[in-house]
Amino acid sequence: MSYQRVLLKLSGEALMGEQGYGIDPAIVQWIAADVAAVVAAGTEVAIVVGGGNIFRGLKGSAAGMDRATADYVGMLATVMNAISLQDALERAGVPTRVQTAIGMQEVAEPYIRRKAIRHLEKGRVVVFGAGCGNPFFTTDTTAALRAAEINADVVFKATKVDGVYDKDPGKHTDAVRYESLTFQQVLSGELEVMDSTAIALCKDNNIPIVVFDLFGPGNIARAVAGEAIGTRITPSI
Repeated sequence: MSYQRVLLKLSGEALMGEQGYGIDPAIVQWIAADVAAVVAAGTEVAIVVGGGNIFRGLKGSAAGMDRATADYVGMLATVMNAISLQDALERAGVPTRVQTAIGMQEVAEPYIRRKAIRHLEKGRVVVFGAGCGNPFFTTDTTAALRAAEINADVVFKATKVDGVYDKDPGKHTDAVRYESLTFQQVLSGELEVMDSTAIALCKDNNIPIVVFDLFGPGNIARAVAGEAIGTRITPSI
């Protein structure tokens, strides 16, 4: 594998499959099998998971909820996903720990940076839940933050599309996929990769981002192996 330690960002929507809502156990187990193969090859894996399959803070806020309250509900949704992912990973034979930014010691460890790093060194997957513990920050920003904190070599953003496009490929048949971009190009072009705070964090800490299609068979392992897959975002091309 090309990387020793990676941070994998999974959207909550990825866990619901075709259901439209909630958690699809078959999809979660399929993701776990892919991650297990990466761990077996010797790469340390940390995961940040979103909660959009259950509740999205911005949507709740738009419906009239207090924004901070809505974001806290969204954080709880990410913990549900994290625990589900932990179960699937351990059934795949991968020792896993869930750490949350909001204390809930009966079901998960509190987030402690040095403890998370020690788990990774021992070959355990660490799943970070509850975002960064603060409202108004996305799980994309959490992924960039945790990657910097644990000294990850790269952030992998696994999505439903096979990279970054100049326009929405679902709406425009002439959309063009980028093979590589710089952080500055993403920021200045306002490309929908991750929010600007996440991009700036990765830029400041020289952490490359790879955006790829989660649902291609073996794509997680291919990305970690350094294959030319998806779109790679770096300080310079």
